[in-house]
Amino acid sequence: MRRVLHVATVHWRDDRWVDIQLRYLTQNLPEPFRVYGFLNKLPRDHSGKFFYSSTEQIKDHATKLNLLGDLISFAADDSDTLMFIDGDAFPVAPVAPALASLSEGCPLVAVRRAELGDPQPHPCFCLTTVGFWREIEGDWHSGHKWKNAAGKRVSDVGGNLLGALERANTDWRALERTNKQDLHPLFFGVYGNLVYHHGGGFRAPRGGRLLNAERGLPEARSSRRARALDALPDSRLTAKLRQRFHPAKRIAAELRRETAALSAEVFGRIERDEDFWRHL
Repeated sequence: MRRVLHVATVHWRDDRWVDIQLRYLTQNLPEPFRVYGFLNKLPRDHSGKFFYSSTEQIKDHATKLNLLGDLISFAADDSDTLMFIDGDAFPVAPVAPALASLSEGCPLVAVRRAELGDPQPHPCFCLTTVGFWREIEGDWHSGHKWKNAAGKRVSDVGGNLLGALERANTDWRALERTNKQDLHPLFFGVYGNLVYHHGGGFRAPRGGRLLNAERGLPEARSSRRARALDALPDSRLTAKLRQRFHPAKRIAAELRRETAALSAEVFGRIERDEDFWRHL
C-alpha cells in the first residue's frame, strides 16, 4: 500500500489563501494526500474542499495544530507522512526531495527562521512521519527555552518540539531562507527553494523594510512635543501622555502601512504568476 501524506493547516478569518494553498499542494504533493484544517470565522464555507475540517473556536494556533496532529495520528499508519503548514504557506516546488530525506533516515524537515536567530522548527512548514510524531509526543507550544543573541532566555512556537528533539538527541533538516532579495526581514519568505510563507496573512502586518536587525523600531527622532513631555515630572498622567505622543508610535504606524502595501503587492503577484517566488 502507498503511504498517505496527511496535511494539517489552519485558516482564520481570511479565506483568500484556501484555494491558493490547495492548488499548490495539488501541484507539488504526491498522491495520495489528505488535507485537514481548522477553518475559523471564514466568510464562506470551504469545508467541502478538505478531508476533515473543524470550526471549533480555539484561539491558540499551536493547540489547533496539536489537535490535528493527534487526530491524524489516531487514524494513520506509522509509516504515513505528516505535514504541518500555515494557512498562508504552500510548497512552490515538488516536495519529493524533502520526502527523500525522511526515507534516508532524517526524521523531520522543517523551516527554521535563522534570519531571526530562531533555532527551533517552525510550523509554517514541517514534514515528518506519523510514527516519529507519536514517538516524541510532538508539541507545537512554546515552553522549552534557549538563549537569544542578547543572552536572554526565550521561547516561541515550536519550542517544545525543539526540546523533544534535543532530549531524543535527534538531528533534523532545517530549511532556511533562500530569498534572492528581501522586501521585508521576515515576511514573504522562501525557504529551501521549496516553501513560500507570506507571513501576517491572517492579521494586520507589522513592521517594514525600516525594521532593524533586532526587530525593534528604529530610534525615533526627538520632537519638541516629546522633549517637553520628558521634561515634565513623573506622574501617571505624564506616563500616559508620553506613551500616546511618543514619535515611535508614528513610526510604527508608518511601518504598518508600508508592510500592508507590500503584502497586497506580493499577494497580487501570487494571483498573477505561479513563478512569483523566483523573483523574491
